[in-house]
Amino acid sequence: MEPDRFSRTAILTACIRAYHAAHDDPKVFDDFMAHHLVTREECQSLGLRLSDLSQPAAAMPRTSRTATLPWWIKAIAGSIIARARYFEESLEQAIRRGIEQYVILGAGMDTFAFRRPELLRRLLVFEIDHPATQTFKRRRLAEVGLKRPDTLHFIPLDFATESLAEALKRSAYDHKAFTFFSWPGVIAYLRRRDVMSTFRAIADIARPGSNIVFDYLEEPFFDPDNPHRSVNIVHENLRLAGEPMITGFDPVGLASELAHLGFRIREDMSADDVERVFLRGTAGYHAGLYTHFARAEVEGSPS
Repeated sequence: MEPDRFSRTAILTACIRAYHAAHDDPKVFDDFMAHHLVTREECQSLGLRLSDLSQPAAAMPRTSRTATLPWWIKAIAGSIIARARYFEESLEQAIRRGIEQYVILGAGMDTFAFRRPELLRRLLVFEIDHPATQTFKRRRLAEVGLKRPDTLHFIPLDFATESLAEALKRSAYDHKAFTFFSWPGVIAYLRRRDVMSTFRAIADIARPGSNIVFDYLEEPFFDPDNPHRSVNIVHENLRLAGEPMITGFDPVGLASELAHLGFRIREDMSADDVERVFLRGTAGYHAGLYTHFARAEVEGSPS
């Protein structure tokens, strides 16, 4: 991403979540606040031909509720809404186990702090994102009259050039507190070394027993000879948007690499798992090919 440009994929994610909340039934994840942070014009500029982001399309036949989403966007939309549900359900479980802090890496247009006041009262929340994207979000919050809760902290960070540990040290983050980290929709856009250095920083600064949830793509997604048209179209559209995906992982190799950094993978859901658990019976949504959702526990940075 260009240094002074906010993330178009963050806008796209919010548009998809807003569309799903307003137009789909059943809902996989109800982000009823997302439409406040994006405009119809912004969504249309990304290829979403939307009429309204906030009013339910109650009269729309179930079989055509996603007809206004271009097919290449539908190819990623299922994973986006399923990911939001998986991450937030994992957070709820972690809160019951005593988690005190919530760190969102690459928060984008996330609405948790404005949508879940009953959970916010129990957590310190840290939104970490690229400075340009965070500036855009804070300006949008002011435009729509949403006041930042006292327990929400914004921390600007460029993962490619700065240290997560240093960014958290200049905040109210408490390294002695159990923490839940989420890292949605970012790993594929980073260089491999930046991904692993971020994991290493978390292992260094997080109390053992803390958790991180993240999503990643398997390596075949990045094969230039991949036979799946949907994969190639997604690649091309993201490249044209200036935010190409560049990094994938082998699930077995990733688990081994993270173990060496001080993590234990507690769960790793494949695309088939995501489809079965979250998306079966929905209005035309499917898990993206080669998608994985994972949860890991911090066991401690190796000496």
